Amino acid sequence: MEQLQTGDRVNCNYGGTLFNGTYITDRDGKAVIKLDSGYNIGVGRETCRFLERPVPVRRPEISAVQDDSLPCLSIISTGGTIASRIDYRTGAVTSQFDAGDILRAIPGLSGIARYRTTQLYTILSENMTPAIWQELATAVYKEINDGATGVMVTHGTDTMTFSSAAVSFMVDTPVPVIFVGSQRSADRPSSDNTMNALCSATAAVSPLGEVAVVMHESTSDDRCAIHRATRVRKMHTSRRDAFQSIGIPPLGYVDYPSLDVNLSPEAVKRGSCEPAIRPALDESCRLLYFYPGMPPSALPDAGTLHGLVLAGTGLGHVSTEWIPFLKSLADEGTVIMMTSQCLNGRVCDRVYDTGRDLLKIGVIEGADTLPEVALVKLMWVLGNEKDPDKQRLLLSSSLIGECTRRSRHGL
Repeated sequence: MEQLQTGDRVNCNYGGTLFNGTYITDRDGKAVIKLDSGYNIGVGRETCRFLERPVPVRRPEISAVQDDSLPCLSIISTGGTIASRIDYRTGAVTSQFDAGDILRAIPGLSGIARYRTTQLYTILSENMTPAIWQELATAVYKEINDGATGVMVTHGTDTMTFSSAAVSFMVDTPVPVIFVGSQRSADRPSSDNTMNALCSATAAVSPLGEVAVVMHESTSDDRCAIHRATRVRKMHTSRRDAFQSIGIPPLGYVDYPSLDVNLSPEAVKRGSCEPAIRPALDESCRLLYFYPGMPPSALPDAGTLHGLVLAGTGLGHVSTEWIPFLKSLADEGTVIMMTSQCLNGRVCDRVYDTGRDLLKIGVIEGADTLPEVALVKLMWVLGNEKDPDKQRLLLSSSLIGECTRRSRHGL
């Protein structure tokens, strides 16, 4: 039998059915084959029959597709599924593309803009940290100052809402800053990377003037939604339409394949501010989801905690047993902010006794701010403002649309 090498085309038998695919590696006594459908299977090595060894194709250089008459976009790559290849050692998807690879893989981008690319990181989004958020914000600010018409940030979807919210607080932007990812990698026929990238580039040259997330609006390839970065959440582990605006409608849509952009009146428009950056963050903050029976001992020690976001039940509640412990934290200087696990609706601690007790000890109502956005906001406020009264004012105000004065009917 032909000695198989990674990338060889093979025919294999699985469950009595013959399949064509690409040999990846041997693992756990099986040959790992990537089927033409994009899925991996493990089969007995003896069932594999060598078909051919494709000749490597050299990819064209990026400069060959740049059009200097088009607006200049910056792509900052951090990794994620949109920028992934197959790791032939494990057969898994791993983040290995740089921004230039994305342009080569999606030629249609060249008709929307000309690009300069920065590979800031090549990591999966679960490995993001506040320190990387700061580096990302600095890179975005530099690109804006250097004249970019817009900025695209490729990012893994799992923690994209944290990073996009962080950049929203740290950077005042007069141009679109678009976070984009992919739920399914490029090797799968159902991949959303091409459509998401094209719609994101289109949004990045649009009249928008704020940080947004652009992803599939439905399971069909018909349009992408433009979500405000501080009002969006990933609501499904794998669906292509996983991202949804919470509490407000999307800022607009990009139709596909026409790439027509429709922005809502509530979208911040291009040129509405001067670029500025305030990247300081206080990382001594925590987010804690309360559950019934959760002991007060789950609270962090006050000595190491500057800020705490609670994701409480309903209108923003925790057990009455917690009140004295939270009071001790507040008395020692910990800033406590209350949000709700319900996502839709808003915190109101004036209805029940528990809520009133929370207000008495100084807990700040987070209105309808999403818990993860509240954490980022708290880190940013404490990092940039040291006066306690001003901190409370900032935390109870809408700074960049992260909370609303009144919840919409039905949202």
